[in-house]
Amino acid sequence: MIKLPSGVDVGNLVHDLRDFSWEASDILLYYSQILKDSKDKSNFLKNVDNNEPVTIADLKVNDIIIQKINEKYKNINWEILSEENVKKDTYNTTKYSEWTWVLDPLDGTKDFIQGTGNYAMHLALNYKQNPYIGIVLIPEKDELWIANGERTWCEKRDGSIMKPHLSNHKTLEEMILVTSKNHRNKALKNLIKRIDFKEVHTMGSIGCKIANILRGESDIYISLSTPGKSSPKDWDFAAPEAILIENGGAITNLDNEKLSYGNSKFEQRGVIIASNNKENHKLVCLQIKKVIEEFNILSN
Repeated sequence: MIKLPSGVDVGNLVHDLRDFSWEASDILLYYSQILKDSKDKSNFLKNVDNNEPVTIADLKVNDIIIQKINEKYKNINWEILSEENVKKDTYNTTKYSEWTWVLDPLDGTKDFIQGTGNYAMHLALNYKQNPYIGIVLIPEKDELWIANGERTWCEKRDGSIMKPHLSNHKTLEEMILVTSKNHRNKALKNLIKRIDFKEVHTMGSIGCKIANILRGESDIYISLSTPGKSSPKDWDFAAPEAILIENGGAITNLDNEKLSYGNSKFEQRGVIIASNNKENHKLVCLQIKKVIEEFNILSN
């Protein structure tokens, strides 16, 4: 049994995270509506990088979450790793403390700008580089997914509870794949083509994809980053991993090994597979690995 830092009660912590998250939701929904109504979206962009755009909303949520954690828990020995602070070089270590918050204030920024609604806020508390507490907020669906170290559930703004409902599909041919809308590369497209999935759904935000699996609307997600190209980071996977594994799913690399956090540049490289059933996950990884090797997909 993992014990939180001295002075931190898990029930009180979840209560605070719930409040922080709905405040963040208000910010994201406010700017989302402005973007939908605006003809000139450049006014809301804070950089000129089309591959990794940053909006005013990213920065507002980043600041409010960090501020709330620091104000509420002044004397707790933990760190906060944030995507936006790494971009600003205000987080300059690649070594985690024993307890580290991992924050992505707006996962799926391209979808946020495009107005699809498929964006999320991720917040995880990692213990010894493993996700323990997890929050995935999906404002446009009025969903707050919470993993408290033991179980996962979803709350609406009115406090009503929605339980996860993972499907029982076990073979790749039975499975519905949920995949990236804006980040699919040639190798991933080739892999998807070679596997005869029942259906393929596309959407932004890894948090949205994992929530899609938790609702039973899809079964599997595959991330594939090739050398020399951009890859997902710790803040993309930490909170989604927490909410999936605490309800019986799994996220690993292609060799069925747990993800490693706190690596150089916080990168999550290679092939990463998230699926609906930890008992069946090893077989799923083996089947996908066989396809990759048979068609030499990673060398193309």
